[in-house]
Amino acid sequence: MKVLGIKFKDGGKIYYFAPQETETYEEGMQVVVETSKGMEFAQVAFPPQEVEEKDVIKPLRPVVRIATDKDREQVRKNRERKPQAMKIAQEKIEKHNLDMKLIDCEFAFEGNKVIFYFSSDGRVDFRELVKDLAGTFHMRIELRQVGIRDETKLLGGIAPCGRECCCAGAMQDFKKVSIKMAKVQGLSLNPGKISGLCGRLMCCLSYENEYYSEVYKKMPKIGAEVTTPEGKGTVVSENMLKLIVRVKIERGGGLVYKDFPLEQIHFKSTKGGAQEKEEKEEEEDPSLQELLD
Repeated sequence: MKVLGIKFKDGGKIYYFAPQETETYEEGMQVVVETSKGMEFAQVAFPPQEVEEKDVIKPLRPVVRIATDKDREQVRKNRERKPQAMKIAQEKIEKHNLDMKLIDCEFAFEGNKVIFYFSSDGRVDFRELVKDLAGTFHMRIELRQVGIRDETKLLGGIAPCGRECCCAGAMQDFKKVSIKMAKVQGLSLNPGKISGLCGRLMCCLSYENEYYSEVYKKMPKIGAEVTTPEGKGTVVSENMLKLIVRVKIERGGGLVYKDFPLEQIHFKSTKGGAQEKEEKEEEEDPSLQELLD
C-alpha cells in the first residue's frame, strides 16, 4: 500500500495519509489534510512509499491539497493571535483563582477553535473558565492538562548536553527510561546528573541501552576480584565502549593500575541475584523515585 508520511510539528509523530495520484510530493512540502479534528496544516515527512497493509490504521485519510499561499496566510494569522490569546487566558485564570500553569495555546487551522495547554499538580475544575473564554473568543475552547514531560516538549529548551531537548526536536514518542539504564551505563545516580529540564530521567538514556545492557552482562563488577595475565587484582573502572577493564594489582609492596581487554580478564559473574536486589533497592530509593514519577 502506498502512503505519504505527514507530521504536524517539527520532531512530531509521523502519520500515514493517502497521496493524490495526480500530485508530486517532496519532503518538507506543506499540505492540508483532513483529520478527526477537522482540516489541519501539516508537512510532508517523506514522499509516497510502499508499506505493509498491517502497518496502516484504516481508513487511510487522503491529503486534501498541497498548501496554497492562502493556507499559509491563514497559519500566519493564527500564530499572530497567539500572544494576545495567552494574555487573555492568563487573566481569566487569575480571575477565577485557579491553580493551573498556562503553558501554550494553538488555534485550529480553520480558526474555529483554540486549544490551551496547562499543567497542574491536581485536577482542576475549569468549567467556568471555559465559559468565560468562549464568551471572549466566540469559538470552541479546549483546555488540555499535560504532564511535566509534555510541558517541556511543548516549550522546548536547551538540555544539559547543550543541544535542544530530545522530546522537543527529535522524538516522536516518549520512551520508557529507568534508573537501571543509568546504572548499566556507568553513570552517576545523582539526580542532578541524570535528569533533564523536566526533572525526570533524561530520554537519551534509552538510546544505547540495548548495547550497554548486553555489554554489562559480560563486564566484571567494580570492586570484583579478577584474574589477569599479570596476576590477580581488583576492578577499579571499565570502558564499556572499548571493552577495556582497569585493574588494581598489588606488586612489590605497591599498587599498579593497568588496562586489560575484556577477553583477557577472568572472573566469577555476579550480575544477578544479589545484584538485582541491589538495583531494585536503588530504584525504590526516595531520592531517586521522583525521577520516575
